[in-house]
Amino acid sequence: MGRVICFANQKGGVGKTSACVNLCAAVTEKNRKVLLIDADPQGNATTGIGVDKHSRPNLYDVMIGGTPIEEAIVATPFGDVVPSNLNLSGASIELVDMDDRQQALKQAIAPVRDRYDYIFIDCPPSLGLLTLNALVASDSIIIPVQCEYYAMEGLADLVTSMRRTKKRFNPELKIEGILLTMYDRRLSFTGQVAREIRKYFEGAVYSTVIPRNVRIAEAPSHGRPVTDYSPMSRGADAYGSLAIEFFRHNHTYDI
Repeated sequence: MGRVICFANQKGGVGKTSACVNLCAAVTEKNRKVLLIDADPQGNATTGIGVDKHSRPNLYDVMIGGTPIEEAIVATPFGDVVPSNLNLSGASIELVDMDDRQQALKQAIAPVRDRYDYIFIDCPPSLGLLTLNALVASDSIIIPVQCEYYAMEGLADLVTSMRRTKKRFNPELKIEGILLTMYDRRLSFTGQVAREIRKYFEGAVYSTVIPRNVRIAEAPSHGRPVTDYSPMSRGADAYGSLAIEFFRHNHTYDI
């Protein structure tokens, strides 16, 4: 049965979707079977991996309309995808009236879990009902953290939410790893933030850091992960290294 891992941080602009798309592609390149579920109504993971965000059926149809998830899966060279678009923004309202509303995504995924080595879920930059569904559905969470001044504050809020979810809905939820993104060695505070996070979450932070890199920023506009768009770039090299570390990082961390 495949492991379900969500990528979450309620703070926007931390490279969360980029991490989800690019690690999905890098892991797929290593001959693993990966399904990416775009649970963000912005649909950036969908377009970033080369799928039309207007594709139907999509995650909204699966979670709200009862469409089998198999019918929403789109195959790409970089992994399979369940797409999303702005229709999903209404799901938070419609889920409120549903029984077991926090279980909707978990139940939707169940029929295909044994078909994949990994299922990656890209969460919206919030701690709302869609993110709650992703946390309940997941075995573990990868937390991308931008190396900036407010990083620790946002990280603390997310961990608090994770602990509540673990206590009430998903006792098995753990931290898969913390990923430092937008790392700029030229800035002294970048190193300071990285050291603080590594100290506070000892052992849980990936050794690989994702640098600020123009190729990573450009790749989504071409509908391709950076490993395909610019395979010789620093960004592609970083995600290739992260994929190897991801495989070797064979333990999770309690929240």
